Amino acid sequence: MSLVDPFNRTIEYLRISVTDRCNLHCLYCVPQGDIPKLKHEEILRYEEILRIVRVGIALGIKKVRVTGGEPLVRKGIIHFLNALSSLEGLKDLAITTNGVLLKHNLAEIRDAGINRLNISLDTLRNDRFKFISGVDKLDDVLEAIQLAEKLGFSPIKLNMVVMKNVNEDEIEAFARLSLDKPYHIRFIEYMPMGSRPGHVNPGHIPTKQIKEMVQKISPLERILRQRHDGPAERYRLKGARGEIGFISPMTNHFCNSCNRLRLTAEGHIRPCLLSDRELDVKTALRNGANDEDLAELLRKATSFKPKAHSLIPKESSLLYPGEMSTIGG
Repeated sequence: MSLVDPFNRTIEYLRISVTDRCNLHCLYCVPQGDIPKLKHEEILRYEEILRIVRVGIALGIKKVRVTGGEPLVRKGIIHFLNALSSLEGLKDLAITTNGVLLKHNLAEIRDAGINRLNISLDTLRNDRFKFISGVDKLDDVLEAIQLAEKLGFSPIKLNMVVMKNVNEDEIEAFARLSLDKPYHIRFIEYMPMGSRPGHVNPGHIPTKQIKEMVQKISPLERILRQRHDGPAERYRLKGARGEIGFISPMTNHFCNSCNRLRLTAEGHIRPCLLSDRELDVKTALRNGANDEDLAELLRKATSFKPKAHSLIPKESSLLYPGEMSTIGG
């Protein structure tokens, strides 16, 4: 029996946050200052996550993305990825990482059966990387990207969150990477997330404006969407090896085709990134729930998936509840 929400969207995609911890402190992801962290016992154990995924697969989940925080900071992550990739019925498995620890884990990630990488990268400048993330680790990330290409990972997606007065002057440089490299460059509109005092709120730049900057290089050629594609509008610069995508949660949101649920690090199912309504599955797991009980919780969470979020560009100074570092983006 498939997971179908009240608006007839079939849910096939589960994003899993395996930890709320990160080795970076990106200004759009976490508030500045001390951040309360989940206690060890509050985070789902790997075997609990695997059980939820198995139940989800029986209900039609075909695609899983492992996120954090930063997933590579969690001990035992490679063994977990091995177990996850061996689940029968899972068609698409990828990991999203900031790339800082990636270089030393790439071979094991590949051996675990993962060929797809999503790397968060918001600048190609060392000084700016430190400003955005709090650490000077850009060279480690760039080395990891080059090694991933040599090891045959494909696609390698580089996700740039475009922020006004922060990194918009690098849009063209990122787009040019796709000319000679097989990378998939993803330009993502900044989303105002977070609720704690001290959260830095960069400015918003609409996709239309980003496209205009990219097209200074050459016209964009549209790429037809595939069945399991994410929300990006896909294009290619003329003659390019790679491609360019635009993700527009603010100005052209993709809610009408959203096919995902999120499993947070603390064991809650979140039907919408930009809604604070969640359903606790961890308590049920630890109280002896059987698989049908868990399936019913997944169906229930799907039943209150909203039709659309309420992000409005002109209100981008408003911070929406929940931290990216806990939800998993």
